[in-house]
Amino acid sequence: MSISIKTPEEIEKMRVAGRLAAEVLDHVRPFIKPGVTTGELDKICHDYMVNVQKTVPAPLNYAPSGHQPYPRSICTSVNHQVCHGVPGDRRLKPADIVNLDITVIKDGYHGDTSRMFYVGEPSIQAKRLCEITYECMWLGIAAVKPGGFLGDIGHAVQRHAECHGFSVVREFCGHGIGLRFHEEPQVLHYGKPGTGINLAAGMTFTVEPMINAGKRDIRQLADGWTIVTKDHSLSAQWEHTVLVTDTGYEVLTLSAGSPPRPAVLSQP
Repeated sequence: MSISIKTPEEIEKMRVAGRLAAEVLDHVRPFIKPGVTTGELDKICHDYMVNVQKTVPAPLNYAPSGHQPYPRSICTSVNHQVCHGVPGDRRLKPADIVNLDITVIKDGYHGDTSRMFYVGEPSIQAKRLCEITYECMWLGIAAVKPGGFLGDIGHAVQRHAECHGFSVVREFCGHGIGLRFHEEPQVLHYGKPGTGINLAAGMTFTVEPMINAGKRDIRQLADGWTIVTKDHSLSAQWEHTVLVTDTGYEVLTLSAGSPPRPAVLSQP
């Protein structure tokens, strides 16, 4: 499958979809506190997307080959859940960490982003994991430029995670995005610089590293969707949708409530 190079008109629609996805996370943030269920968070996000934004929740009934339709509008992955956690009756507890993964469709185009949230005060390890994973994502994004390579992104992520004693999940990766939820290319979060396809202006894809506090091995739960760490160690993930520009990159999933870029980007 070829990689889609977006036109200026398509890029503008991607900007709108990306901003709207980020604004769902802004909206739900005050509700993420001890006692709330992941199902309640799903409903809050669903109602905001459908009734306020007039967007379509892309995950709802999404059914890639080999999977049953996904039953909810967002993914909620708590503590040792790596990704694709299905919202339900689980109540968040103090010191939990949770990833909310949001993808909206607006005028046919997808905006995809996720953030980590603390439920009360996290443990020192949990906070460090979330912060390092955030830095990993941004270091990967900072490697994006026309003429660069996909391997540059993965190398930047892997090097930072592993030098802090964490591991990179390899079974899941970033992906091209646009009219389809998942397009080419696949964006690995590990690798060697100077390898993989050449990046070109107009490409849009996600950078979404999943970083484990323990070993990188994972397994799937019986619901057919939720992925967890095999050793029950904590896992964190952050995600942005990125455009390759003529001079570098543009992050399409920023909003008023987005966390600031990490200080590590300004370090030599």
